[in-house]
Amino acid sequence: MSRGRTLTTTSYAILGLLGIKSWTTHELVQQVDRSLRRIWPRAQSKLYEEPKKLVAHGYARAADASVGRRPRTRYTITAKGRRALAAWLSRPGEGPILECEQLVKIHFADGGTKADVVANLEAARVWVLEQNEENLATSRAYREHRSAFPERAALNQLPGRFLTDFYVMVAQWVQWATEIVEDWPDDVTEAPFDDAAAEESVRLAESIPALLRTEERDHRR
Repeated sequence: MSRGRTLTTTSYAILGLLGIKSWTTHELVQQVDRSLRRIWPRAQSKLYEEPKKLVAHGYARAADASVGRRPRTRYTITAKGRRALAAWLSRPGEGPILECEQLVKIHFADGGTKADVVANLEAARVWVLEQNEENLATSRAYREHRSAFPERAALNQLPGRFLTDFYVMVAQWVQWATEIVEDWPDDVTEAPFDDAAAEESVRLAESIPALLRTEERDHRR
């Protein structure tokens, strides 16, 4: 296999998991689904290729770990892989990229009807309730000190809180948007602009730099 195959964020995410313990490919895919799916969703078919790429770069080694008649390959991180992981972690990553088909459909709802907006808001409500079921179960597990990797609880708490805050934000937005749209006419091109909501959006946006400066000062103390 060529060493020229480019490593991606997904590759290093798999390498990070190998830094915790050794896994078979099947175990890796399952762990990605449990721990990374909500912050780095990727097709399972792509994940099966990543350990092989890491082996090709010398960042992992593969060993036969067959169970019965089923062939299994177990992957373990190498010293070179740990150095590569540390180097990757030292470089700040890119920020979040929002992708939401429901928002796109609402954005272009002037080509449809109010009912289309209402349907997408309902779909967003269902989505956030479903996502939060897993989120709540995970949060409770950490609170009760019964997580799968208790030694990583402090680290996992950081993205976990981000996801909780994100779901709360989506839930609040769905509630707000539903109340706004309730009084709209069926022809959304005739919907009134809410000046009060616009003022609130400006106020919130203007508060962000000050909020971050405050947190920066607190961090330096």
